[in-house]
Amino acid sequence: MEVQAETDIKIDPKLEPGWKKALQKEFDLPYMSALKRFLIAEKQKGISIFPPGNQIFSAFDLTPFDKVKVVILGQDPYHGQAQAHGLSFSVPDGTRQPPSLQNIFKELQSDLGIPIPQTSGNLSKWAEQGVFLLNAILTVQANQPASHQEKGWEIFTDAVIKTLSDQKEGLVFILWGKFAQSKEALIDNSKHYIIKSTHPSPFSANYGFFGSKPFSKANEYLEAKGKVAIDWKINQTLSIEK
Repeated sequence: MEVQAETDIKIDPKLEPGWKKALQKEFDLPYMSALKRFLIAEKQKGISIFPPGNQIFSAFDLTPFDKVKVVILGQDPYHGQAQAHGLSFSVPDGTRQPPSLQNIFKELQSDLGIPIPQTSGNLSKWAEQGVFLLNAILTVQANQPASHQEKGWEIFTDAVIKTLSDQKEGLVFILWGKFAQSKEALIDNSKHYIIKSTHPSPFSANYGFFGSKPFSKANEYLEAKGKVAIDWKINQTLSIEK
């Protein structure tokens, strides 16, 4: 769904074939047309929307449907300039790590002994291994957090979560914070593993996120199911913007 200009907007993006097959019916429903109209109207007003249109579905592009092993659910994209690139909690190379992501890396170090990345917050390497980094809301107005709530994205991403739960087995769902945990009802816990804790935000990380060991727990479950564990190390880049 491109949102760079009216002529670019596609309500039926060129999704990876597995996702396309699993989700095609959603793009034919009225709420998606309403969402398209909303995004067009915002762009016509000159409002900046993040992430860029060609990155809205990056999580789907980098993690094919048949490769999903772990789902990490976020709420909505980062709303600062050059932060959002379509993966929950992740930022592009060259962008300073937001506080929640810094805390994720602290827990990763505590859990698995992996050094905290100093020069990157890009989680694409996770996505390429089967970690589906899904935000419940896929777009946001610049500098306005949660500004695209209840515009239709939640209907779509609820369908994504339900489809994964129904059509696959042995997935790990990592739900950080109350918002993510509100989606637990969409997941069949008889055939998937749900990991829950408080959110990694500085406001809540000390109240259950630190020490929760989500990364080792996820890998232990995957290996018990005969799957390859995730290599949680992050590739480093040369510089970070100040």
